[in-house]
Amino acid sequence: MRRAVCPGSFDPIHNGHLEVIARASGLFDEVIVAVSTNYAKKYRFTLAERLDMARTTLSALSGIIVEPMGDGLLSDFCHERGASAIVKGLRSSSDFDYELPMATMNRQLSGVETVFLPGESRYLHLSSTLIKEVANLGGDVNDYVPRAVFRRLRGGPDTHPTPVVPRK
Repeated sequence: MRRAVCPGSFDPIHNGHLEVIARASGLFDEVIVAVSTNYAKKYRFTLAERLDMARTTLSALSGIIVEPMGDGLLSDFCHERGASAIVKGLRSSSDFDYELPMATMNRQLSGVETVFLPGESRYLHLSSTLIKEVANLGGDVNDYVPRAVFRRLRGGPDTHPTPVVPRK
């Protein structure tokens, strides 16, 4: 079985993330969406909320598992789960410059390869930080996030899963 890990803090998960995860699911038999916590970051959503939004959003896509990454190295997480690859979405050359040293280190630590997928052009401007900022200032982010996230950003409950393939 070809297994990959798509790591991220997903605070919150947005359509750019979904697009990369959906494409990764076409390349691998199983994709583990590893929701991480960086203790240097201040999060809008708790780990439990981020896991719930990811699980709700990705529930219709087969071969996707959402789980917390926990403490420790990504390379160890991949090794423990038998993943042969890490999948990262790239929006720009600065993303590549940031990700390349980590990809090299992960390969040297555990042999896990990193697969870079260029983001879809309509989502290249998206980041979780930008989504939160626009939403906090009252802007409409409905076209950029799944329904589960939109409701949480607006403070409401989520009761319906979002389609896996983001709207065009």
